[in-house]
Amino acid sequence: MAAGFYIPDGNEALREDIPAVVELIERTARWVNPETFRRLPVWAPHTARGRPLYDAGWSRRYTNTRKATKITAEKFEGNVAALNTLVAALGVASPKPKNWTVCHIWGYDDPSFAQQSSVVQDPRYFSCVANMVWLPTPLKGFTDTLPEIKAMLRVCAFHLYGWACEHPSVAEQSEKVKGGWIPGGYPRTWPSPERPGIIPPGTAPFGERIEREIAKRKRKLKADLANAAFLHYPKEEVLAVLKFWGVELD
Repeated sequence: MAAGFYIPDGNEALREDIPAVVELIERTARWVNPETFRRLPVWAPHTARGRPLYDAGWSRRYTNTRKATKITAEKFEGNVAALNTLVAALGVASPKPKNWTVCHIWGYDDPSFAQQSSVVQDPRYFSCVANMVWLPTPLKGFTDTLPEIKAMLRVCAFHLYGWACEHPSVAEQSEKVKGGWIPGGYPRTWPSPERPGIIPPGTAPFGERIEREIAKRKRKLKADLANAAFLHYPKEEVLAVLKFWGVELD
């Protein structure tokens, strides 16, 4: 009986081409300015991946009814709050460009996506601007599934922002990154122990537009925390997230 058509693991099929993929990411990735991260590390502390979605008054759960089946189901946060955060923190001009996707730097570590990511389900990290990079949509799959590329993004974020994720699920690699490890093929235009202070290509400027966005976001957070009519607003959790990051709203 003839052997079947052999096809290798998809990651292995592309492994020799990783340098070319890294060059594309190096050239096109858009990073939040380090000063923006220092001014406001987390922008949507009230939510995370998979959290319930409510109306503006935090009184009613959002639902969605499928036309075909007429079945109504409750809606949950996907990546919308993260996208809105990143667009604001980058100061993206209108109209928003098409075919760009949010990549969480510390997020999925399971290439098969069989497991849920506890990092992006944590409101401390879901809207953390040091945990996101904006990429052309076709490149998103590489950053999600190739460990070599994921590691490079984490090293870059650490040397750019001085931060590596504290979540227990990624503790081993976080310690490795903080210890100064540099993966093979790491871009020379990205910061490292030998190149401190380098800003990657595609890093957004920090200026009055970003300052206004930060001030607006802080005012919104302060008003939401003070609104007693918000029945389902997770006030205590928001306060805990802000305390974790040392964010002061006054």
